[in-house]
Amino acid sequence: MQQGDKDITLITPTAPITAKTHGGRAKCLQRLVRLDLPVPRTIALSFDAVHSIAAGELPDMNAILEPFGDAPLLCVRPSSEDPDWGGPGAILNIGMNDARYVELSDQIGKVAAAEIYLRFVQSYAIHVARLDPDILDDVVEEPTEGLGQALRAYEEETEEEFPQDPAVQMSEVLRSMARAWEGTTARLLRQAKGAPADAGLGLVVQQLALGLGYGECGSGVMQLVNSQTGERKITGRYLSQSQGREALSSGSDALFLERDPRGPSLEELAPEAFEQLKSHTALMREKLREEMQSEFTIENGKVYLLDGLRVARNARAAVSIAVNLAEDGIISREEALMRVEPRALNELLHQQVDPEAKRDILARGIAASPGAAAGQIVFSAAEAQASESRGEACILVRRETSPEDIRGMHAAVAVLTERGGMTSHAAVIGRGIGLPCVVGASEIRFQARKKQLTFPDGRVLKQGDMITIDGSNGHVLAGETPLLESSRDKSLQILMEWADDVRDIAVRANADTPADAKVARNFKAQGIGLCRTEHMFFEADRLTVMREMIFADTSKDRAAALELLLPMQRDDFTDLFRIMQGQPVCIRLLDPPLHEFLPTDRAGHLQLAEALDLPLSVVTRRVEALGEYNPMLGMRGVRLGITVPEIYDMQARAIFEATIEASHESKPVVPEIMIPLVSARREVEMVKARVDAVAAAVRNETGEDFTYRLGVMVETPRAALRAAEIAPLVAFLSFGTNDLTQMTYGLSRDDAGRFMSEYVRQGVFPEDPFHTLDIDGVGELLQIGAERGRSANHDVFLSICGEHGGNPESIAFCREAGFDYVSCSPFRVPVARLAAAQLAVKDKIG
Repeated sequence: MQQGDKDITLITPTAPITAKTHGGRAKCLQRLVRLDLPVPRTIALSFDAVHSIAAGELPDMNAILEPFGDAPLLCVRPSSEDPDWGGPGAILNIGMNDARYVELSDQIGKVAAAEIYLRFVQSYAIHVARLDPDILDDVVEEPTEGLGQALRAYEEETEEEFPQDPAVQMSEVLRSMARAWEGTTARLLRQAKGAPADAGLGLVVQQLALGLGYGECGSGVMQLVNSQTGERKITGRYLSQSQGREALSSGSDALFLERDPRGPSLEELAPEAFEQLKSHTALMREKLREEMQSEFTIENGKVYLLDGLRVARNARAAVSIAVNLAEDGIISREEALMRVEPRALNELLHQQVDPEAKRDILARGIAASPGAAAGQIVFSAAEAQASESRGEACILVRRETSPEDIRGMHAAVAVLTERGGMTSHAAVIGRGIGLPCVVGASEIRFQARKKQLTFPDGRVLKQGDMITIDGSNGHVLAGETPLLESSRDKSLQILMEWADDVRDIAVRANADTPADAKVARNFKAQGIGLCRTEHMFFEADRLTVMREMIFADTSKDRAAALELLLPMQRDDFTDLFRIMQGQPVCIRLLDPPLHEFLPTDRAGHLQLAEALDLPLSVVTRRVEALGEYNPMLGMRGVRLGITVPEIYDMQARAIFEATIEASHESKPVVPEIMIPLVSARREVEMVKARVDAVAAAVRNETGEDFTYRLGVMVETPRAALRAAEIAPLVAFLSFGTNDLTQMTYGLSRDDAGRFMSEYVRQGVFPEDPFHTLDIDGVGELLQIGAERGRSANHDVFLSICGEHGGNPESIAFCREAGFDYVSCSPFRVPVARLAAAQLAVKDKIG
């Protein structure tokens, strides 16, 4: 073997080895060799060499074996570019044959030698010769007797003797592993993990440190942190008379590494070896700039490092590890920020299904709001509130939710709907209040009257039955599945402080209630970017007054009804201003069509007739008259404010009076008033005139001065195209990407979930446009609106306040387009803050 051979090379400090040509394991072993750590002699085979082996072109086996001396025992391990892509299992004890068995029996004892030979025969038979494992079922555990039985079973099944030539053994092992990697099943499995179809595999051939024999022998793994929490603690196991990673699966026979009251430890058994291992692993951490797991063998008291692996970790541990490495000066703060995937923060902020738990999946839907919860099925908001009052966790199940279900959603621990998509009512509210939610579960048969659900496999569950909602993966699970608690520890706070130091775009929260605002403050949102005032009208006492206003025949009567709502709205806004302590609060004036405030069934009509002291027929006719064929494109938003101006007058007054009150108690408040669903300059002029008039009236009545900012929500394509006409009239343009996406595509955001997964699967759309911002179509409208708005009003503020505001991809687009801030659900604020910081770091380092 030539040392300069780039395809088959001995691993030395200067060998031509890279992760992209030989795989991550080979490169890591070279780094350990450079650190002068006790790594057994190892040869690396490149991706090209392994590909040739799979095609039947075997290298010179004697040349591969020669560097290991006479009669070596070897192992072969896979070395893919990314460890997460997997690969064939390791094969140990290659070179073991009858002659070597006799020699080893004299050196380490007959039982240990038989154990090594038996393990190789079993592994070779199953993984290389591809024999049915059943042929070895009758092999006894006692090594010396079991070895003979295993050899006879092999010979009977293959009708040939077990191969004795190490070169033949090695060639068959290499061929088997190479072909396994290039097989269809393996290719599909690694593609599912994100590997490219043509991902290569390297192999490492390493001299064995036995781990069996006289003196202290064994194997184990060591790491310096806990994989679940990131806590600095030596973890791992050691097992005497073992090979590979047996210590992790051997149960009570394995030893702890450091002294532990629960049982014996390696530190007590072999203190010198323990200290060496601890020192080696700490050196790996420092020099490789990563928390590493050492795979080691002890042979007659001597320590060998067989491998170094990046410590497996969940999101909580990833944050803790990154912060600790930075605080120890091993990596920079910027690099620590780059090592945590923003979306992984969802695991810290919400309960999650235990990844080790068995999943009994009843159905799948759209993963609309992350987190997981278990509870009893209920079919109405009232039943959810009743369950909460009894202290029983419940899952609210609806065909689709509406604003009337808000109280039930707050009472439930999770929501499941038949209809809807990423921006449907249930999804938006669920994300806003941190409620796990699965929507668009159309394969379930919802039978609300019978209060039961029929699942695709025929199982039927009724009200009161227990299910688990996994909003992170879109799964509906049977029964109460074990959950992992959320975690917001000091490391996360530190990481987010570092993120705020470098990011260059502001992050606000969409918050409709004081509770939402408190969550936003806790997550360090820089204000409220969208307060949807309609959610303030669905409390029972307010809903009745709202309905009285809707049924009023004259402007005077409408104003009289709204006069009752004024103090309630004022209190709402005062609370928000107090909580945000002088930070900006952007309040959207009433947006939904009026029919959403009216009952839909006969019982509700009768109840309303009694409350308003009107004949049932009058109520029914009025409700029907307010109905629209397509209400989301009907009389809503600014159209409502122009045709029923008393509503916006009342809201503006409530905002200004709350501004004065809150400013007396803390920092001066500068409210932002947003006009929804604008599409024409004249609409803005008309609403602006009335808002300015209300402001003047409040100033005159109170003798107090205040300032405010008026803006529009750009959510129609026409508003984006005519931004140059609108921008001179306003202080800000806030792009509502939920409705803008809906109108650009001509898609119902509530119904698209029924077919969107099929569209994405067939490549019609690369992603659900309600989940990931469509840069090409909707994004172009955003750019047009931003450019034309800024050209007409250089000082106009730009933002997005749709649910895309929390997506890292959308934040990247907004930074490029020169937006001032993004706004998203409170629980997505940390994700957005970290994503924005990573974008700034990438720009800094180029």
